[in-house]
Amino acid sequence: MNTIAVPVARNRPAGALARRVLQPGRIGLYVFLLTAATFFLLPLYIMVVTSLKPMEEIRLGQLFSLPLAPTLEAWSTAWHSACTGLECSGLRVGFWNSVLITVPSVLLSILLGAINGYALAFWPVRWAGALFGVLVFGSFVPYQVVMYPLVRGFALVGLFASLPGVVLIHTLFGMPVMTLLFRNYFSSLPVELFKAARIDGGGFWRIFFMLMLPMALPIAVVALILQVTAIWNDYILGLVFAGRDFLPMTVQLNNIINTTTGERAYNVNMAATILTSLVPLAVYLVSGRWFVRGIAAGAVKG
Repeated sequence: MNTIAVPVARNRPAGALARRVLQPGRIGLYVFLLTAATFFLLPLYIMVVTSLKPMEEIRLGQLFSLPLAPTLEAWSTAWHSACTGLECSGLRVGFWNSVLITVPSVLLSILLGAINGYALAFWPVRWAGALFGVLVFGSFVPYQVVMYPLVRGFALVGLFASLPGVVLIHTLFGMPVMTLLFRNYFSSLPVELFKAARIDGGGFWRIFFMLMLPMALPIAVVALILQVTAIWNDYILGLVFAGRDFLPMTVQLNNIINTTTGERAYNVNMAATILTSLVPLAVYLVSGRWFVRGIAAGAVKG
């Protein structure tokens, strides 16, 4: 008896064929993403190519063209010898001033925000709800509203126009948001962990440093990115509270761009702008995955 072999169709995952065919919605999504990426990357491209051109090429007006004779002279000038007012020492002085301002401000604001959030989430603090409401309200108060009282108060205690003064002001303005982030994160953790630590004899500081703070690494990275970006990019607080000796990089960048006499060196201006933005950009590139993980782990919960 002859048998006819019937081919058996292989089991294919559902939707495998559909994935091979581009749907109109997927095509539209790709177009939108490419358009958005071009929109955001085009200014960066113009800045980079302009910073690599000598002024002779810039005068030709070919904004999008690649440099014919690329040079890093503008970058060296921006870093070493660009005039930031009466002094022509480049951005390197402002860079180290920004480091001196950013590092302690970020560490203090994150530490104090973590302590406040931990206390508000687990410990029966009297008037905790009212205090938390005041802190949240403080995060929406514009700097300009309280600028003059702060200037007068810092001047009375001898902190105005000093490095400790500008560090303190950044710490104070960062505490409301940091407290909100850590309080919401700690509220999402199981309260049984805290109760077990209390039964084992743990006190306020021991539980915080040995249990809660190590578990808060994801939200700490979120706080780090937010604070580094906000403090490094700040202009108004550094201009008002830092004094002449500790002007941050953003203030000196403004001086380079707006105090040029004679021919305006666009290549130097572009190089100085890119140099000023390198630190926040590096922080985002290195910690971007942790930022998303921290947000998903509880930054918007509670």
